[in-house]
Amino acid sequence: MHALVYTGTEKIEYREEKDPIAKPGETLIKVQASGICGSDMHAYHGKDERRIPPLILGHEFSGTSLDGKFKNKQVVVNPLISCENCAYCQNKREHLCPERTMIGMSTPMKRDGGLAELVSVPEKNIYETPNDLSIKEAALAEPTAVALHAVLLAEQNLKKPLSECKILIQGAGAIGLLCGLVLNKTKKATNIIMSDPNKKRLDECGKYLKASFVSPNDKSIKENNYDLILESVGLEVTRHQAIKSIAPGGTIIHIGLTEPSGTFNFKKLTIQEVTLVGTYCYTSRDFEQTIAILREKMVYIPIISPKKTKFSGIIIFSLAEIKDAATARSAAVSVIFKPPATFKYTSSPENLSLIHI
Repeated sequence: MHALVYTGTEKIEYREEKDPIAKPGETLIKVQASGICGSDMHAYHGKDERRIPPLILGHEFSGTSLDGKFKNKQVVVNPLISCENCAYCQNKREHLCPERTMIGMSTPMKRDGGLAELVSVPEKNIYETPNDLSIKEAALAEPTAVALHAVLLAEQNLKKPLSECKILIQGAGAIGLLCGLVLNKTKKATNIIMSDPNKKRLDECGKYLKASFVSPNDKSIKENNYDLILESVGLEVTRHQAIKSIAPGGTIIHIGLTEPSGTFNFKKLTIQEVTLVGTYCYTSRDFEQTIAILREKMVYIPIISPKKTKFSGIIIFSLAEIKDAATARSAAVSVIFKPPATFKYTSSPENLSLIHI
């Protein structure tokens, strides 16, 4: 098979790899759409110790099952693999399993990912996609599940409905936008401010999200003002702004992992009874609920051609246009890689596509 292989810091190769062999209880998936997560980009820049080269990245993908109970069915994959036996797994909190791993990661066990023609996946992690959900939309299930899990954690910790909350979303990337859409569409929350230094991203999010859009330094972001802050960036500076802006008794949901260490105002956290909640991935229940949300078009971004509009919606690039795609990524919300329809590549790599959301 052919694959995009992460071979070192800022190095990736399109090359021939051995076809994976399905282990007992696993199924081969013919990949048809695969997302590029921000964590994949961290790895590409040499900043993720969980992804060690050489490795095929990619954990947001959908395709066709080649065998097993879903044979010849279009499916989407939950890439989070757990032991199924520990107390966390038994309590349906598989994302906290001490032995968990993820497709497209190296630790605790190497599992090559979805930026390839074929992937071996545990059958329990496979979900058949509804007929009215496209294969490209299905590839958005994993990041949408991350957003849904974050919003559900917020809902558990707040003292009033999300629809009545003042909300600040820091970061207009994939997770920030998807959190906003989940809030808008499933929780009827619209009193939202989204901040990001990249105006192109804010303009893009404004096409789909009911919210106000500002730069992080905008004076409209007030101190002690927000019931809920979703911190999807993970920088020390954004954490400082979050604790400064949260209202007494409010909740900060910390999602981003860009800068894992730094200072924090624990005095305000303590004397104003602010709740700080870390959130990681999702449960299998969250993933199932996400598929339903996508099927019902609650979270939906239309697929368009790059010739119709610049860096908007989902944009398709050929591999020959990789520099344009890289430039677009700074303004894009997410990225999806789409192999050609043929099972084996029979022509040049230019037939590969990158799809920007």
